[in-house]
Amino acid sequence: MADEHSNAEASETFISHLVELRNRIMKASIAVIVVFLCLMPFAAQIYDVMAAPMMLALPAGSKMIATGVITPFLIPVKVTLLVAFLLALPIVLYQAWAFIAPGLYEHEKRLVAPLVVSSSILFLVGVAFCYFFVFGVIFKFINEFAPKSITVAPDIESYFSFVMTLFIAFGVTFEVPVIVIVLVRMGLITVEKLRSIRPYVIVGAFVIAAVVTPPDIMSQLLLAVPICLLYEIGLLIAPLFVRATQPRESSESA
Repeated sequence: MADEHSNAEASETFISHLVELRNRIMKASIAVIVVFLCLMPFAAQIYDVMAAPMMLALPAGSKMIATGVITPFLIPVKVTLLVAFLLALPIVLYQAWAFIAPGLYEHEKRLVAPLVVSSSILFLVGVAFCYFFVFGVIFKFINEFAPKSITVAPDIESYFSFVMTLFIAFGVTFEVPVIVIVLVRMGLITVEKLRSIRPYVIVGAFVIAAVVTPPDIMSQLLLAVPICLLYEIGLLIAPLFVRATQPRESSESA
């Protein structure tokens, strides 16, 4: 009887977790959809803003092309959905942390908001860095390198795919300090170990940059150098974060 009772409780707990996960995903999805619907009337203007770095690099009077029948409609919608997700990112991250929070100690729960805010800000800063600085360097290099016999007329679908890849790459790159801090705080790895593998991280940063960015040294440096710098920032902040989040009892005993 005891075994049956414990199995029933475990089953109910598992189902309750699934229900909670579903509710959190629904709330995050609703937030994105609401923002998307509000932005949808301005989809064409939003795409023009995203295309601005490329248009500035093209010769005067140049335009992008659309080779698909529904591409002129579909790509601005996808861009608007991306912008909606970025704007709703704090709510999405909060729902993720709220799902995890019940399994944390009380002193850890107080840190959910700072982690959510910092993660959101860092991701958006990474995307902004890519849009305002990296795109200008990359597109200028590509168009200056192109032979004079070629008319540069980028396809909007290929442009969107390229932009998405770099946005995600730079957004995730700027999350490096948060990743380092969380790994150290959870006890999965020590700061000393992270410092000892610094050379491998530097090599890995340049390998990732070489794969993600166009094959010019400036673009690779623009991704690899921030990874290395943000890794060092994470190493500096992680010990402070660990001390600040220790249970009161352990800090007093220390």
